[in-house]
Amino acid sequence: MSTARSIEAVVQRPPAGSIPDAPGSYQFKDAEGRVIYVGKAKSLRSRLANYFQNPANLPPRTAQMVEVAETVEWIEVRNEVEALMLEYSLIQQHKPRFNVRYRDDKSYPFLAVTLDDEWPRAMVMRGRKRKGVRYFGPYGHAYAIRETLDLLLRTFPIRTCSDNKLARHQRSGRPCLLFHIEKCAGPCVGEIDRAGYDRLVRELLRFLDGETEEVVRRLEADMQEAADALEFERAARLRDRLASVRKAIETQQMVLDRREDLDVVGIAGDELESAVQVFFVRRGRVVGRNGFVVERAEDLDDAQLVDRVLERVYSDPPPVGVPKQILVPTESANPALYESWLSQQRGSAVTIRVPRRGDKRALLETVNQNAREEFNRHRLRRASDHNARARALNELQELLGLPEAPLRIECYDMSHIQGSDYVGSMVVMEDGLPKKSEYRRFKIRDVAGNDDFAAMEEVLTRRLKNYLQERSLPIADRSGRFAYPPQLLLVDGGKGQLSVAIRVLEELGLDEEIPVAALAKRFEEVYLPSANEPVRIPRNSEALYLLQRIRDEAHRFAVSYHRELRGKRMTSSALDGIPGLGPARKKRLVKELGGVRAVTKAPLETLLAVSWLPDSVARALYEKIHTPQVQSRVPTRDE
Repeated sequence: MSTARSIEAVVQRPPAGSIPDAPGSYQFKDAEGRVIYVGKAKSLRSRLANYFQNPANLPPRTAQMVEVAETVEWIEVRNEVEALMLEYSLIQQHKPRFNVRYRDDKSYPFLAVTLDDEWPRAMVMRGRKRKGVRYFGPYGHAYAIRETLDLLLRTFPIRTCSDNKLARHQRSGRPCLLFHIEKCAGPCVGEIDRAGYDRLVRELLRFLDGETEEVVRRLEADMQEAADALEFERAARLRDRLASVRKAIETQQMVLDRREDLDVVGIAGDELESAVQVFFVRRGRVVGRNGFVVERAEDLDDAQLVDRVLERVYSDPPPVGVPKQILVPTESANPALYESWLSQQRGSAVTIRVPRRGDKRALLETVNQNAREEFNRHRLRRASDHNARARALNELQELLGLPEAPLRIECYDMSHIQGSDYVGSMVVMEDGLPKKSEYRRFKIRDVAGNDDFAAMEEVLTRRLKNYLQERSLPIADRSGRFAYPPQLLLVDGGKGQLSVAIRVLEELGLDEEIPVAALAKRFEEVYLPSANEPVRIPRNSEALYLLQRIRDEAHRFAVSYHRELRGKRMTSSALDGIPGLGPARKKRLVKELGGVRAVTKAPLETLLAVSWLPDSVARALYEKIHTPQVQSRVPTRDE
């Protein structure tokens, strides 16, 4: 892979021959150094040449991107597949504004088996997936997956309890109720050995993968064997297990006559957004589903959109793996490239095709219908949400006299108790939504005592000096932590806080660049530099709701940081400075006795009874925590 090369100027056609005629990924950046678009190409020279032409000949969004861009870089790789993988990686890293963006339509529940545990556990999980866990689903409703799990536990009785509950029963030597009703094999009390438990887990995984016939045949044979041996109670239990297995099998929808493995991609939408639904079919049954919404920031036709969807679904392969065949509604723009990439993922040949007739065509229509219904639901949700945010930003621009709608708002707040653990917070909203990756916390360094104005001055000075320093660096050297200025700087307070913010901006020469305002809690008044009287924003306006939300978020963020620092200080002061009680012993003692408060209340006999704690250390600890200074200390309300 070659080193990235950039043109440090307004984007124009690079000199002839400077761009390699080789595969790679290219990145356009704006004046602030942010990556605004990432693309890939079989030939970087040919692809980039398409951008340097009369903007009137470019698609509208491409022309807008080129107009915003200041520099272009590229990275050369060995082949198209590497270019595809690099492009996806860079998009995930930078989230460029002119690339398509993906949003999951909801957090569906999965049936998960924690293979990385000593005794694997079956459970219902949502959210981000983690390594060492096998996922099956997702299911449309949590109750459906819990019902399926309850049925399967009669045949595959692996544990469902938490790690803490497992450890508690291991210590007591008594199993829980699930063991007595035959829904757990009892690994906590040694009722099953490791080999037997691992066999149960393997059989459950095979069953969830669709290999159900073997389990049914085994249960039928065992039931018949028990009946022939006149073991009627055992035969009855096996009969009930067989009924549970068959009912669980019925919950998996059979969608193909043949036991094939394939994925089906359905897409529906308009030129701005599209909803995507992917059904994972294994051995003829739907074993999972994935859904998300694509913001079509790029100028993509239907074939190119299919390629983007394939990148999104298979760059991090689904838990059920990559199948031999993928059905799509429109043929890929570059089927050879994507089939080659997916074949590498699978380890054998993968085909991408558009079914024209038969049961596969009917299945694709079903998935497309799911996508259309999800797109309609998303459009209704988005209409309300997007319109409210747009109104709020436009109202703020009008009411506060801003030169443009404040797409990036930063709000600052201070927190302390009687001057101790002074902290400041900076929260950010972009397009009316919190951008938590940009939040920053400040521990006040130079302010002694209770002085909110001085603390605010220190925080704003540090933040804006960092911005000036970042701005002065070459684009390639900027860290991005404080690289972007706000279009509205909001401080929590009244005229005093506003005057501090104005003074900092003037001293740094930013008063003409960055608008500033202060939001007072009393009557929700907004103070501006250019007005003697505060601005009263209408109570029912979206603008006031947005300001209140960012102010409350700044306060919450500051208070949470203050409590974190105060908790650390108080914890360390109670148990610190005791000879022989180092960090490891302190941590172990707090864990065993159930917290710092329990340690401070423990009698001397309890401390001496801790086998690994030397008696001299126990006595020194007891003497310190029972001195009059510690006893006379009254906990604050927040504690």
